[in-house]
Amino acid sequence: MPQQVLERRLGLGQATAINMTDMVGIGPFITMPMVIGMMNGPYFLYAWLAGAFLSMVDAMIWSELGAAFPKAGGSYNFLKEAYGKNGAGKMMSFLFVWQTLIQAPLVIASAAIGFAKYFSFLVSLNLIGEKVVSGSVVILIVVLLYRRIDAIGKISVFLWSGVIVTMCWIIGGGVGHGNFMAPLHDINTGIHIDYAFLTAMGFASVKSVYSYLGYYNICHLGSEIKNPSRNIPRSMFISIAGIAVLYLMMNISVVSVIPWQQAKNSEFLVSEFIQILSGKTAAKVATCLILWVAFASVFSATLGYSRIPYAAAADGEFFPIFARLHPVKKFPYFSLLFLGSMAFVFSMLLRLKDVINAILAMRIMIQFVGQAVGLLILRFQKNKIPFPYKMPLFPIPVFIAIAMWLFILLSTGSSLAGWGLFIIGCGAIVYLIKARVKQEWPFQRSAD
Repeated sequence: MPQQVLERRLGLGQATAINMTDMVGIGPFITMPMVIGMMNGPYFLYAWLAGAFLSMVDAMIWSELGAAFPKAGGSYNFLKEAYGKNGAGKMMSFLFVWQTLIQAPLVIASAAIGFAKYFSFLVSLNLIGEKVVSGSVVILIVVLLYRRIDAIGKISVFLWSGVIVTMCWIIGGGVGHGNFMAPLHDINTGIHIDYAFLTAMGFASVKSVYSYLGYYNICHLGSEIKNPSRNIPRSMFISIAGIAVLYLMMNISVVSVIPWQQAKNSEFLVSEFIQILSGKTAAKVATCLILWVAFASVFSATLGYSRIPYAAAADGEFFPIFARLHPVKKFPYFSLLFLGSMAFVFSMLLRLKDVINAILAMRIMIQFVGQAVGLLILRFQKNKIPFPYKMPLFPIPVFIAIAMWLFILLSTGSSLAGWGLFIIGCGAIVYLIKARVKQEWPFQRSAD
C-alpha cells in the first residue's frame, strides 16, 4: 500500500518530544486564568488533576490500539479495524476524516491565534495586526514541515528544549519566591462537593483537557515510529506524566505569587508573574519563550494531523490527491498544504474563545467515545487480535474514559454539542451518498 513508503525513523525520545510539544502549546498559558475563574476558589487545581486522570485513562485505549495498528492516520485505522474494514468501519473512519478536515485546522488555528494574543504583550497589536501574526505562524509552520521526517524529529527535540526551559523557569521562580506550598495548604478551603461544584468542575475541565490534548499525536505517525509496539505506549505515558507534573507545579508557582483572586482576571498571567519576580525585561524574555512553546505546539499538531487524510486516501477511502507523497522527501505534501491552508483561513476569521469548546465538542463522539467502544469490540471478538500492550484492569478504564468524555461533552454546552452532532450527521449523509454510488456498506454485503 502507498502508506508503507513512509519510513520508520522516529525513536522514543523524538516521539515523546513530539507529543509533549503538542501538549504544551499556548493552551495552559491562556486557559490557566479561565480554569481559576470557573472554579472560583483555591481548589482549581482539581480541574488540572481531572484532566491528567482522563488523559492517562484514555491513553490506555490509544496505547492498545496504537501498538496493535501502528499505521499513519491513527484513529482512522483504529475505527476501521474495530468496526470492520468492509462494514461499519468504513463509515466510522470516513466520519473521523470528515471531522478532521474541520477540527484539525481549528486546533492549529487556535494555537496560532493564542500565539498572536500573547505576542501583543510585547508589541501592541490591533485586530488586523493579530490576524497578520497568527496567519504568518501557520505559513511558517508549513514551510518548516515541508521536509523529511527524520529532520522533523530533530526540529521537534530542539523545540521541546524550549518547552522545558520555559516551564522550569516558571516553576523555579515560584519556588524561589518562598511561598510555593501555600496553594496546596489552601486547596480544600471553602470546597463543597455539590451540584454547583460538579458543574464548575465540568466547565473548567473542558479547558484543562484542551491543554492536555496531544498525548496521542504520535499515533497519527504510527508508520514512522521505530519499534512502535513499545515506543507508542511509552511515549504517551511519559508525556502525560511529565506534563501533568509540569502543569500542576506551574499553577502552584504562579498563584503562590499572584493570588488566585487576581490571577483569574489576567490576560497575560505568566508574563505578569515573571514581571513581578524579575522585572519588565525578564517578562519580555519569558513571553518570547511562551511564544516558542506555542509555536512548537502548532508544529507538532500540524505534523500529526497531516497524516490522517493521507492514510484515508492511501486506503482508497478518500480523495486520491491526499495520498500523494513528495517524490524525494517522502511525506504527504498535499495533505499538509491543504490543512495548512484551512488553518490559515480559520486563523483569519475566528476568535480564540470560539474554538476551544468547539474543538472538543466536534471530536468526542467519533474519536474518543467511538474509539473506546471499538476497543471493546476488538477485545471481545472470538478471533482475537494480538495486542502488544494490554491495559491493567480491562475493561474498567474503558468505561471510566467513556463516562468522563460524555461528561466533558455535556460541559461544552448544548449549543456546541449540537453543532458537533450536526457535523457528524452531515458527514453521515455524505458517506451514505458515496456508499450508494460505489455500492459499499450498508448497500452491499461483503465478507468482513
